Amino acid sequence: MCGICGELRFDRQQATSDNVQEMTRAMAARGPDGSGILVQKCVALGHRRLKIIDLSDASQQPMIDSELGLACVFNGIVYNYKELRLELESMGYRFFSSGDTEVLLKAYHAWGEDCVQRFMGMFAFAVLERDSGTVLLGRDRLGIKPLYLAEVPGGLLFASSLPALLATGKVDTTLDPVALHHYFSFHAVVPAPHTLFQGIRKLPPATLMRIEADGTRRQWCYWQPEYRSPEPGKDETQWRDEVLAALRRAVDRRMVADVPVGVLLSGGLDSSLVVGLLAEAGVRDLETFSIGFESVGGETGDEFMYSDIVAKRFGTRHHKIAVSSRETLDNMLDCVRAMSEPMVSHDNIGFYLLSREVAKHVKVVQSGQGADEVFAGYHWYPPMLESRDAVTDYARLFCDRDHADYARLVEEQWCRDDHSLEYLRTQFAQPGADRAIDKALRMDALVMLVDDPVKRVDNMTMAWGLEARVPFLDHELVELAARVPAELKIREGGKYILKEAARSIIPHEVIDRPKGYFPVPALKYLQGPFLDFVVEVLQRPEARSRGIVREDYLADLLRAPEEHITPLGGSKLWQVAVLELWLQEHGIA
Repeated sequence: MCGICGELRFDRQQATSDNVQEMTRAMAARGPDGSGILVQKCVALGHRRLKIIDLSDASQQPMIDSELGLACVFNGIVYNYKELRLELESMGYRFFSSGDTEVLLKAYHAWGEDCVQRFMGMFAFAVLERDSGTVLLGRDRLGIKPLYLAEVPGGLLFASSLPALLATGKVDTTLDPVALHHYFSFHAVVPAPHTLFQGIRKLPPATLMRIEADGTRRQWCYWQPEYRSPEPGKDETQWRDEVLAALRRAVDRRMVADVPVGVLLSGGLDSSLVVGLLAEAGVRDLETFSIGFESVGGETGDEFMYSDIVAKRFGTRHHKIAVSSRETLDNMLDCVRAMSEPMVSHDNIGFYLLSREVAKHVKVVQSGQGADEVFAGYHWYPPMLESRDAVTDYARLFCDRDHADYARLVEEQWCRDDHSLEYLRTQFAQPGADRAIDKALRMDALVMLVDDPVKRVDNMTMAWGLEARVPFLDHELVELAARVPAELKIREGGKYILKEAARSIIPHEVIDRPKGYFPVPALKYLQGPFLDFVVEVLQRPEARSRGIVREDYLADLLRAPEEHITPLGGSKLWQVAVLELWLQEHGIA
């Protein structure tokens, strides 16, 4: 797990280390264990290292294989690298390290661009061919590892984080009206290739981009799961057993490390099941971690009673972290600064503070992130089963506001087309999903999940040099879940088939409890010091001159914040404040 970056020159100018140095410096938290820079003709590559696999200097990056004429920078992990290494050794390849980075290099030499089809893992990488100057950029199937791109005069910059590109001072930071619409309407989900800035794009998940020395490029998607009609002849028991077997494999794969692996234990079904499966597999002295916040407005801020049940049942070394409202507020600026893109979900601060404490004990954790999207755990899925207008119904249930409300929110220059609704129409019209419910599940697993929950976990854990692994996003498990009949997923409040699979592993009190989430009530019901903080941010000169939000709309939000809550339970005032705060913290005038 690391941070990668690079500069490609297409104007025949020699690349320098200047921009790469700025980017690697900006990503120091992602890789506190080492750094490196390679400059080769028109290409410069940079890397920050977090030592998880092969702790020796043999796996330092950028990695160069002079014999093969290749170099690379790589962020993430290929879980099946040992099996691939054995296969490559049988083909005659010789290795100088014991890590997965060299396996990636050799795999590219042996199988070319198709090497990604063999990788089980999460990754973003750049492979440089010495003789041709060609660079291949790649991102994993579910977009767990990020990769941002910026066109600059005569070349291209790339990095694992958007702020790293900003650190060069070379990118266009003009706001993108499409991204702004997504931010305010699509629950701050800004799908690739867009970002908030016109000059910065991101490589979509499951995508490769081949860039020739002259800048000519070709981009394609290499993976797309099918959400088709159910397979005939399978009953509920068979689906349950297949799901449990696939999840066992996914959890086991994510124990590959040369350092201890812990678990973020929220007390919900998903993380509890991960703990139970690890205990079943014989893992001892497992470190588990939970976080809780003060209650506000009658809404409980922790789920310790459930995480305690799981920790006791499986004898984990459990850490409970209680966070006061004062501490939440004191760390908010740092949390927002850690975001590669502005994100509105209240649990960003939860993951940020949890990661700070977890990183004192372990360098790798497994998380239950993704189960709700993959196995239909959210409230908006059951109504989609009988939907006759999938796009309209999904937008009504999920989106933070419709276009009319957006028009009331922003100044006229930002309000033109209904970009979010048009995006939904385009995505729902794609082949590969038959029913409205399957279209919604595909949307959330391949788009929403990538640019909200997954991005949140990556940003907040990597802010503390902590690697988070997500077994529910094992691509084989996702492919299987896509084939499970939707009726077996949404039954009895959602995730039915996963709950049934879990009954042989974890206590029923955790399985049959009311659905929870990562609660931070103080950010939903803005009052007292939190409201004062928001008002101060929005009254700064840069905010007042920004020209995004209408003054009358903002006045309504400030007058009664608790009356302006989104369909997903978020504060519309907090949404405005986070955007402005993020722009300020990253120096955007």
